[in-house]
Amino acid sequence: MTISVNTNKSALTALQNLNRTNDELADTQNRVNTGLKIANAKDNAAVWAIAQGQRADIGALGAVRMSLDRAQSIAEVSMTAGETISDLLVDLKSKVVAAMDTSLDTPSRTALDSDFKAILRQITQVVSNATFDGANLLDGSVGANIQFLANAEATQRITLSTQNLSLGGSILTVGATSSITSVTTATNVLASLNTSITQVNQALGNLGSQGKQIEAHLGFVSKLTDVLEAGVGNLVDADLAKESARLQGLQVQQQLGAQALSIANQAPQIVLQLFRGG
Repeated sequence: MTISVNTNKSALTALQNLNRTNDELADTQNRVNTGLKIANAKDNAAVWAIAQGQRADIGALGAVRMSLDRAQSIAEVSMTAGETISDLLVDLKSKVVAAMDTSLDTPSRTALDSDFKAILRQITQVVSNATFDGANLLDGSVGANIQFLANAEATQRITLSTQNLSLGGSILTVGATSSITSVTTATNVLASLNTSITQVNQALGNLGSQGKQIEAHLGFVSKLTDVLEAGVGNLVDADLAKESARLQGLQVQQQLGAQALSIANQAPQIVLQLFRGG
C-alpha cells in the first residue's frame, strides 16, 4: 500500500463507515423518539401511503360514531318520553272507566274530568320536551324520519322513524279537548283511548327496534375503528425493544468507528519517521 500524506485511504474508509453508523443511529433514535418505524413518506412511500389512507378512514369513522351517538341519544330520549306517555294513558283509562259509572254524582264526575284533562296536559308537555339537540321525534316537527351516517364513505344511512304522539294525531287519537263529563262522552273516549294505547305501544316497539339497531351498529363501528388503528400500528409502529437493543449496538459501533478514524488519521505520521536524521 502506498504511503501518502495527500490521500489516506484508511481514513476515508473509516470516515465512510462512521458516517453510515451515524446515519443508522439517527434513524434508530428517531424511531425510539416517535415510536414509529415509518414516520413519513421518505421512510417507505408505499406503506406510508397505505397507512395514511387507513388514518383517513379512521377519522371518517370518528364522524360516523358522533352521528350514531347523536342518533342513540335521540332514540333514548324519545323512548323515555314514549314510555311515560304509555303510563299516562294507563292512568287516563282508569279515569275514563271510572267516569262510565252511572251512579256518579256531578261533583265526582267533574273531579274525574279535571284529573283527566290534567293528564292530557301532562302528555302534551312530555311530547314537547322530548327533544335532544334540536330533534324531536314525537311532536311532528320533523319529517317522516331522520337519517344518520352509517359508514366512512357516507353512502349508507341508519334511519330513525318519527312517531307523532301529539294528542289528536294518527297514533294518539284522543283529542286534547276531550272530556268525560258524561257517560256518553266517556264511552266515546274509551274507544279512542284503547286504540291509542295499542298504537302508542306499537310506536314504542318501532323506536326500540331502531334504537337497538343503532346500538349494534355503533358497537360495530367502534370495533372496526379499533381494528383499523391496530392495522395502522402493525404497519408503522416500531418495535421499541428491538430498537433499544439496536440503539445500544450502534452507539458501540459509533465509538469504535471514531477510534478507527483516529487511528487512520495518525497513519501519515509514519512518514515523519522516514525523514528523521540518523
